[in-house]
Amino acid sequence: MRHSLDIYRRLVGVQLRSQMQYRTSFALDLLMTALTVVVEFGSVALVMQRFGNIHGWQLSEIAFLYGVVEIAFNLMDMTFSGFDPPRFGLTVRQGSFDQLLLRPVNITAQVMGSRLVVRRLGRVAFGIAIFAYALSLNNIIWTVPKLLYLPVVIASLIAFFGGLFVIGGTITFWTVDSIEALNMLTYGGSYTMSYPMTIYPDWLRRFFTYIVPAVFLNFYPALYFLDKPDPFNFPAFAPFVAPLVGFAMLWLSLRVWRFGIQHYQSTGN
Repeated sequence: MRHSLDIYRRLVGVQLRSQMQYRTSFALDLLMTALTVVVEFGSVALVMQRFGNIHGWQLSEIAFLYGVVEIAFNLMDMTFSGFDPPRFGLTVRQGSFDQLLLRPVNITAQVMGSRLVVRRLGRVAFGIAIFAYALSLNNIIWTVPKLLYLPVVIASLIAFFGGLFVIGGTITFWTVDSIEALNMLTYGGSYTMSYPMTIYPDWLRRFFTYIVPAVFLNFYPALYFLDKPDPFNFPAFAPFVAPLVGFAMLWLSLRVWRFGIQHYQSTGN
């Protein structure tokens, strides 16, 4: 384990040095990535100014949802990008994955360290800014359990989305190309969780509750932090199952990943 962590640290160091080689280009890339968040959330703010609230949710409360997801998803996208299905599928298709298998190094550490999208820090920074904006306007009564639970919720979201990336990457062992439907659960899922679940039609809400239980990762914890009533009358422990959902997804994905490696057949390139 220590050896694998050391290899991962070295690979990440190589990624950082290579991306910082041209600092002006890196800074512009970071800025443009960050401005994407400004435009996206700014459009939401303009709509909210017109309607006041959406299903009883004020802009400051939606900013809480939006900020948490933006922080967690982009931290995940930065660290798990080696498993990003389109890119990983290209690695499989070109036969480059065979080279990784030949090295006497933990294969998971190699894939995770093969790509680090540092420019995602721009989106993380603006996600933190939006979250800070939400905290400044919402009269949240902070208690010790809330303070301790907040980083757990963010870690659970990172584990959940990271698990989806790992599963998506593993599927390319058999499909070679990535399956676009997975974007509905990764990028589409992050967009869905950025807003109250009450605004979605019943079929979509049921899907993200009973099939992919994403509703428990951000919406229900937000109800707990903001002291809002539960519109769906779930049990009182619903806001606290985020770690179970998030880390169960990551555990499942690693099992799928191990199964995929055991049954991997080269593309022959």
